[in-house]
Amino acid sequence: MTPQEISEYKMRWMRETPYSVRLHSDLDTQGKTWCRRNIERHQWKMDTWTNNYEHTFFFETEEHALQFEKQWPRFTNQ
Repeated sequence: MTPQEISEYKMRWMRETPYSVRLHSDLDTQGKTWCRRNIERHQWKMDTWTNNYEHTFFFETEEHALQFEKQWPRFTNQ
């Protein structure tokens, strides 16, 4: 996929019901690394500083969101 196609694809599923997981900001690098290694780039998105000490990761599928959340149970959705 080209960068333009990725962007358009993400906008489509973000308009519907994306699955979100909030992650402590200290783990942002680990979160991005997990996403890059386990799912395709067009299937996730990260918004920074969505709250104090928090970034939010959005996923196209619930399965990916649950897998991501299981990596750091003490530091997600607090």
